[in-house]
Amino acid sequence: MISRRTLVLSAGLAAALVAVPASAQEFTARIGHLESPQQARHQGLEMVAELVRERTDGAVVFELFPAGQLGQAREMNEGVQLGVIEGTVSPAAFLAGFNPAVSILDVPFVYPADREQANALRTGAFGQAVLDSFEPRGFEAIAIWPNGRKSFTSNKPLESVDAFEGQRFRVMDSPVLIEQFNAVGASAVALPFGELYTALQTGVVDGQENALDTIATMKYNEVQANLLVSGHGANEDVVLFNPGWWASLPQEYRDVIVAAFDEVRPQVEEIKEASQEAALQRLTEAGMNVRELGDEERAALRENMYPRARDAYLGLAGDAGQTIVETYEQQYADVTGE
Repeated sequence: MISRRTLVLSAGLAAALVAVPASAQEFTARIGHLESPQQARHQGLEMVAELVRERTDGAVVFELFPAGQLGQAREMNEGVQLGVIEGTVSPAAFLAGFNPAVSILDVPFVYPADREQANALRTGAFGQAVLDSFEPRGFEAIAIWPNGRKSFTSNKPLESVDAFEGQRFRVMDSPVLIEQFNAVGASAVALPFGELYTALQTGVVDGQENALDTIATMKYNEVQANLLVSGHGANEDVVLFNPGWWASLPQEYRDVIVAAFDEVRPQVEEIKEASQEAALQRLTEAGMNVRELGDEERAALRENMYPRARDAYLGLAGDAGQTIVETYEQQYADVTGE
């Protein structure tokens, strides 16, 4: 179902285009996203835009619209399907309503701790299977970009795997994330993000999961005592284009664009990791009790959480999900030796 806001966006952009002189470029893509110009996603897009412009001799130009200038995630995703805009870089967590198969990226510990092994999965057969699942849904998905990993906070101790039992954690409304916590005896409470600070402050929930920079930016340290740096959940971005616009490009230009997104990916991860490290320092200095997840604990948590969350995912994603899980588990074993 196309939202009314998306239709309004479509009309507004169409009207704006009438007033804009025809571009000298052969192909122009308007790419919207939610992050600010100072964040990793936008900095990466600027790098990609420059590479594409140079390598196509100016024939392909990306016009970037950060900070929700073209709407919220749903409006932009629908806009790409409709061809109202040509592209978006969207968090995978905001795409499940369009493509349930992408929710594999919500499964805890889907990536190993080692960044090179994780990138082998992201750029290999598993990542390609996730990208391919978007084609029947009206998107051309060409890349997955890392955007940090989640950690746990709580006002109760997080000193062992057993410490999760009986605690209440806020989650997005996702069966995958709910089962993640059920698997270790915790309760999952689905709450809007905007209500989280107050819910932590008043004890409606004991804890939550988010990337370190989000925890610091939202000042959850003011209402949370303990931080477990776990890296258990992947925050991934998916690069999406309108299929009609993509098909209009010569193959050589498509190859340039895909190569540029692949080339810039490591720099995006470096920018994000630097942001995470800075956030961790701020949280430590703010007085949180900070502990990093050890290898044995990580293995124990994965053993508990992964199967239950995977099965919840399969219930959502059906045959497409089954294919992705089979591809994932085979490649995970090859990459990690486990």
